[in-house]
Amino acid sequence: SDAIETLTAPSPVMRLRLGVMPMFASQRLMPHLPDLREKFPALHIDLDTAAHSVTRLGEGLDVAIALSREIDPTLYARRLDRNMVFAIGARRLVLGPHAITSPEQMGEMTVLIHRDMPDTFDEWRKALGIAHVEPAAIDHFDSGQLMLEAAAQGLGIAFMHQSHLDDAHDERLVKIFDVDVESPYSYWFVCRPRALRTEPVRIFHDWLISLED
Repeated sequence: SDAIETLTAPSPVMRLRLGVMPMFASQRLMPHLPDLREKFPALHIDLDTAAHSVTRLGEGLDVAIALSREIDPTLYARRLDRNMVFAIGARRLVLGPHAITSPEQMGEMTVLIHRDMPDTFDEWRKALGIAHVEPAAIDHFDSGQLMLEAAAQGLGIAFMHQSHLDDAHDERLVKIFDVDVESPYSYWFVCRPRALRTEPVRIFHDWLISLED
């Protein structure tokens, strides 16, 4: 079908079908797409932010940018980053006489967890030696942007990546504790091995990797 589309296309447009998480798209992809368009004006990208993008490779998607511990070894995967887990909360939580100053105080707080990163809080508290501390509640989100907004509104402490906080540029949010814990999760470029032989996938792959270097 790709070959027929190429032969019958009225213009030399290259089409890439990309599955990507909304936060990665808004924070780390969209700001650089004008550069990609300038370098490769014939390349056009269809963005798909629906869940389970890796399982849909070859069936509606050419490439996925996934947040995961690891990727199926039968697929081509390139790690895009390594990150730290931060406890992220509203700035006012670290100010005043009732400021949060000790990790043990997490027992009094609501923890916010992203469904694609379920182990972030567990890894963080184990690294700090407070695995026994249970939060007052755990709320789950499937949107990183909404999760950060909930944290900014004081609804809980979000356990997310350093890059999520840095790229949000939200003055309402701060890193709650001065500790760095390596995240078990990374963003990955993923596609079926044969897809790398197609020009749109190869162009996008090389360009994206150049941004991360």
